[in-house]
Amino acid sequence: MTEGHGVTLGELAERTDSRLIGDPQARVQGIATLEQAVPGTLSFLSNKRYRRYLGGTGATAVVLAEADVPACPVAALVNSDPYLAYARAARILYPLGERSTGIHPSAVVDATARVAAGAWIGPLAVIGARVQIGARVMIGPVCVVEADCEIGEDSRLVAHVTLCRDTLIGCRVTIQPGAVVGSDGFGFAREGGHWLRIPQIGRVRIGNDVEIGANTTVDRGALGDTIIADGAILDNLIQIGHNVSLGEGSAVAACAGISGSTHIGRDCILAGDVGIAGHLEIGDRVFLAAGSRVNRDLRGPGSYGGVLPVDPEPLWRRNMTRLRHLDELARRVRQLERLLEGVNRGAEPEGS
Repeated sequence: MTEGHGVTLGELAERTDSRLIGDPQARVQGIATLEQAVPGTLSFLSNKRYRRYLGGTGATAVVLAEADVPACPVAALVNSDPYLAYARAARILYPLGERSTGIHPSAVVDATARVAAGAWIGPLAVIGARVQIGARVMIGPVCVVEADCEIGEDSRLVAHVTLCRDTLIGCRVTIQPGAVVGSDGFGFAREGGHWLRIPQIGRVRIGNDVEIGANTTVDRGALGDTIIADGAILDNLIQIGHNVSLGEGSAVAACAGISGSTHIGRDCILAGDVGIAGHLEIGDRVFLAAGSRVNRDLRGPGSYGGVLPVDPEPLWRRNMTRLRHLDELARRVRQLERLLEGVNRGAEPEGS
């Protein structure tokens, strides 16, 4: 457990909008699981599968729902959404460290770049021509920001992040190590026996309050822009193709891949290892189960899932066509079965 900043339970209750059962002056300095918690730590219970550990926890206090209060042997922070309350408490106990300011001596900053007061450019970072960096931005070690990029206030490039030319980053954006934003999209034309690269002349536009995970890549647009809207969150190891648009508040889990020119609506959730083909329309509030493969538009809200193993393409296309008629086929089979039952009953000899 990493030790955080000590805070009283009374303050935590107030700042997480929770009801406190216990001593408001008791202090916690960190967070731990129910099994590993010791005095001085805060734990939480939001998943019923871990309820068995509650009675034996060594935590000073536990964040939980009203229904779990009778089983809690220690102080409790009671909240209708324990996971959200835990998230708020974690941000209180583990705030971002003090922000450095200035430009490290080993950084290379082009003379035409504009760096606002209060920003920090870390060791070995490279800032290109005409870059604009807003107030309190943190550019971590070994980051590369190419020409004509813009980074909004309070954004943070943690380390070894690359922003390719003309990339626009909003305010309060966090980009984790190894991410690449604005690299060329996968645009090629076949010329004889060779591939001919197509210049990718669009940009990437990232909205406000976006999170981009480690080693995730967001390709620049081929003509228009690739767009990640306000409040969207991307996990690690995700591929976003050129001219994709991801709607406000949507979330994409690790190892997902979104092919070029696909548009995804607001408040969507793509679970891990989802694959989406190109040039599709995904509506608002769509949930895609882990491992799903999407090759058609999904315009209505709802939960979707499904994947089939690979086959030779002609067979796969035939099977997919037939699969879509499976429900209709089942109804026809039931009708035929009832018809045959009637025929068989009518054919029985009298008195049998």
